[in-house]
Amino acid sequence: MDIKQILIDQKKELDYIISSKKIIKREIQNSLENVINSNLIKVISGIRRSGKSILCGLLLKDKKFAYANFDEKILLKIDPRDLLRVFHEIYGNFNYILLDEVQNHESWELMANTFHRAGYNLFITGSNARLLSRELSSHLTGRHIDIELFPFSFREYLTAMSLSFEYPLSSKEVGEIKHHLLNYMSMGGFPEIVVNKENPRIYLRKLFDDIIEKDIVLRYRIRYLETFREIVYSVLANFSNPISFNKFKKQFNLGSEHTIKNYLRYLEEAFIILQLKKFSFKPREIELSERKVYCIDTGFIKNVAYTSSENIGRLMENLVYIDLLRRRSYFKPNMEIYYYKDYQGYEIDFLVKEGIEVKELIQVTYATDFDEIAPREYRALIKASELFKGTRLTIITWDYEDTRTIKWFGREASIDFVPLWKWFMSDTSV
Repeated sequence: MDIKQILIDQKKELDYIISSKKIIKREIQNSLENVINSNLIKVISGIRRSGKSILCGLLLKDKKFAYANFDEKILLKIDPRDLLRVFHEIYGNFNYILLDEVQNHESWELMANTFHRAGYNLFITGSNARLLSRELSSHLTGRHIDIELFPFSFREYLTAMSLSFEYPLSSKEVGEIKHHLLNYMSMGGFPEIVVNKENPRIYLRKLFDDIIEKDIVLRYRIRYLETFREIVYSVLANFSNPISFNKFKKQFNLGSEHTIKNYLRYLEEAFIILQLKKFSFKPREIELSERKVYCIDTGFIKNVAYTSSENIGRLMENLVYIDLLRRRSYFKPNMEIYYYKDYQGYEIDFLVKEGIEVKELIQVTYATDFDEIAPREYRALIKASELFKGTRLTIITWDYEDTRTIKWFGREASIDFVPLWKWFMSDTSV
């Protein structure tokens, strides 16, 4: 099959998906519609199958645009000038170009520059964060907009399920929402699972294996595959926990901590895991801090890492972190997220900072009543509130809601207790 026919087939397939399948409007979509006509290159990154190409297709559906997906091997070494020539053979005149999974092309950054200099309005998607950021910073400085797309949020999941609720909610409606939250926690938010009802276990294992093979093993030429896979599963099993490089080095008989650091970087670049740094007022201490690790989608945890339902508190924490990242990417680009731990060992799951101001301290715990909340959870908040004065203090629970002023050792603080489902459904843009 020649290149022209491949490109025609790819565009028809994308058009078919956009026109005939049930498409869920993404939370980020409205803000992106304001940049469609910007001369800057729009770079949409994120894990495979999170909906990047469909999002771009929706943004461009009323435009005449050329499209190429570089998951097709025959396109991996095509010269940009040849690709542009074939585009014009197919489409005639057009102003927009969408390049999908562009990191697979050996000279993708030169291609992007060529098209951009020629005056085309360019959208590119990719599934390798470091590769894109490194090349963008060196070749496209100041000429691109970074957009990170995540799998469906719980809010998007409810939309996909054709569920909407008006306050005040009945007990039945709250129960229904929590039922769906458990399902979301178990199967995750990948569109093919939520919208098209793919079997989570089969789909996620295949997707996970594809990412490991295409985006890590082949790209970085991993030699000790069995050890690498064991480490990957061990990292997933440690979600919502700090990672000890030294412990992993000893457990897997690695020559140095450098190896495990590289492996974690590869997983993060492929968007499988995300690392969280500890807050400090000193930038160097932040960079040297022990990292906590989270998974991009709890569906991977439940269907690939073989974790049990006993981890529901950690699953809740993982969901909260990913949603904080989603809110930062979609609505609050100046938001920074850390965990906090003082010299006495009092730890707070999330410290949310905007500019120079610490806005909120968040704990996450699986509790249905105040008495089920371990005192260390609110004591850490009370203690930290003296350092971060005026900061909102929040404990996200499973099913307990209240606002309490709590005293401890001569200190007191007002703490909001918010059920996870309600926190998800709150206004994410403020």
